[in-house]
Amino acid sequence: MRTLGGQRAVRGVDPVDLPAADVPWCEELQGRTVVLKCGGSTLDDPALRRSFAQDVVELWHAGLHPVVVHGGGPQISSMLDRLALEVRFEAGMRVTTPEAMDVVRMVLTGQVQRDLVGAINAHGPFAVGMSGEDAHTLTAVRRPAWVDGRAVDIGLVGDIVSVAPDTVRNLLAGGRIPVVSPVARGADGQIYNVNADLAASALAVALGADRLVMLTDVPGLCADWPRSTEVIPRLTAGELDALLPGLAGGMLPKMEGCLRAVRSGVGRVHVLDGRTPHAVLRGVLTEEATGTTVLSDDAAHGVARDAEEALS
Repeated sequence: MRTLGGQRAVRGVDPVDLPAADVPWCEELQGRTVVLKCGGSTLDDPALRRSFAQDVVELWHAGLHPVVVHGGGPQISSMLDRLALEVRFEAGMRVTTPEAMDVVRMVLTGQVQRDLVGAINAHGPFAVGMSGEDAHTLTAVRRPAWVDGRAVDIGLVGDIVSVAPDTVRNLLAGGRIPVVSPVARGADGQIYNVNADLAASALAVALGADRLVMLTDVPGLCADWPRSTEVIPRLTAGELDALLPGLAGGMLPKMEGCLRAVRSGVGRVHVLDGRTPHAVLRGVLTEEATGTTVLSDDAAHGVARDAEEALS
């Protein structure tokens, strides 16, 4: 068994076995920034959390610059239940009252982030936790929600309007792995709960990331859910834009984030099943990962042109 891209293994952990053909792909990405969004459902499983942490450190050893944005939906819901506070979603977003916002802030930065930082730092002094509030990294405004053409009040849910990425860049320059909680500050000082997929997308754009990886608890984007479980392996921004109005639940903000990213310069976005161990490594370092890949329209034309030239 060999390490990724010829790099050394994470100390005390067996390296992941990938074929030698993957090495040039790894070398092409060295020095590039990769934003990884990990959902709370993955982080709730200790084994998957350890696997994800190992993948993040392996990417670092392979010469990439990983940035992690994490969710924490199941953990937040669990705490709200314990406190007898309402758990409700509209248009794929958590309805966030001021009381719920206190819980969101506490759970994301005080529990989920600390567990993830600890899992990464089990392999060395890599991860540094921060919130979107820190140094005004993420600034948001109150996000409107629409259900069947009707405006719905979802409370203190924010949509990011600006990103100040210098703090994240400084951590990367110092050889660290930033782990970011999706909580943002408004220009008026109000604190907002931001969907982690949209936060990861905005941060990836601001950092000029080459890749954005969205880990979820499904195999990918299905062509006709729930009537079909057939996963769309690859689609363009234009194709995704046409599908977006028909999406619902948590997949809606996730794919909205994918679309925003590829249309704003991120090279490609991978939506991968976070329940699969080492999904991140195979998604980033190979072109054989399962799931859904979203490309910009220009990039998709380039892929098609290269394929035609290869066959000619």
